[in-house]
Amino acid sequence: MYGRGKRKSPRNTTLILDWLHIITGVLVVIMAVVAFVDPEDNMVLFPIIFFLAAVLNMVNGVYRYRQSGRNKKKKVLALGLILIAVFLLIVTIISGISIWR
Repeated sequence: MYGRGKRKSPRNTTLILDWLHIITGVLVVIMAVVAFVDPEDNMVLFPIIFFLAAVLNMVNGVYRYRQSGRNKKKKVLALGLILIAVFLLIVTIISGISIWR
């Protein structure tokens, strides 16, 4: 049909987003438990946990921004998620520098 290019369906995008949440959530929980059981030996996991949280927030922010259309309130909320992701990336860098230095 005319106008139907290679565009992903919203169901496919939502499914990928759900799988990303599940996999990243399981990884974060496992790493957090290991890191808090023995924090001195597993300090290297903290920047990785912050990085995964930043990735999740960035993906959610971009997805919601694209889905917001002309709704300015939804765009502002999506930009808030992106700002949280940037903050978590800064925390990742600071904690990585403080641990590996």
